[in-house]
Amino acid sequence: MQKGWIKLHRKIQDHWIYKEKRKFSRYEAWIDLIMMANHRQNRVFVDGELLTVNRGQFMTSIRTLCRRWEWSNTKVMTFLKMLTNDEMIVYNSDTKKTLITINNYSVYHDEEIEKTTQKHHRNITETYQKHTNKNDKECIKNVKNNKRHKFAICDMRLAELFYNKILENNPNHKKPNLDKWANDIRLIRERDERSEEQIEYLIHWSQNHDFWHTNILSPAKLRSQFDKLVIQVKSERKKVTPITEARKEKYKYNLGF
Repeated sequence: MQKGWIKLHRKIQDHWIYKEKRKFSRYEAWIDLIMMANHRQNRVFVDGELLTVNRGQFMTSIRTLCRRWEWSNTKVMTFLKMLTNDEMIVYNSDTKKTLITINNYSVYHDEEIEKTTQKHHRNITETYQKHTNKNDKECIKNVKNNKRHKFAICDMRLAELFYNKILENNPNHKKPNLDKWANDIRLIRERDERSEEQIEYLIHWSQNHDFWHTNILSPAKLRSQFDKLVIQVKSERKKVTPITEARKEKYKYNLGF
């Protein structure tokens, strides 16, 4: 959409193009109302009464508008009510005359409005620039955060799995920062050199364990107890029972412990 505004002199109403006999559109009728409004206070004599018509107002009648726009009485009345409801005009009408006031008339006429508009645009630009600078700072902050939390898709998957397993034991458990959890799991994989399968196995195992399911409630805790859990898993594997064999069938991983 192009910016700025144009001046449209009232003499255009005398031009043959403007006088061409055809029905007005609502847009053309609205422009016509603006052009008929007084640009300064005036006094008019109507039905033996001297009336003051202020700037942005003009005196007409419904019949005059019907002839001018080649509209029906109903269409003119409906249009004026539409403009009133949209707070574009105010009009008072009786059987002989109608006083129409264009709301915010200075927006359509004042020569100073261009300066005001330019100032408004400058304010918008400055506000936008401040907002952009703020967003840039947020982006830099997010980039730094991402550098600290460069976890993989599998890390987030395991973090969500861990949280869901905890919910099975305690549905009211507070939702954690899953990004941090995923990063902790990344540390287990990369720094501690544990496989994705090993981590997943211990998540299931710990949350099914009578003791550990209340003590291992985060990846950080899992990491700190990882070696101890591995030892206990190995110890329990020596006690071969149908239950442990079923669990071994359930998690067919190359666990490495």
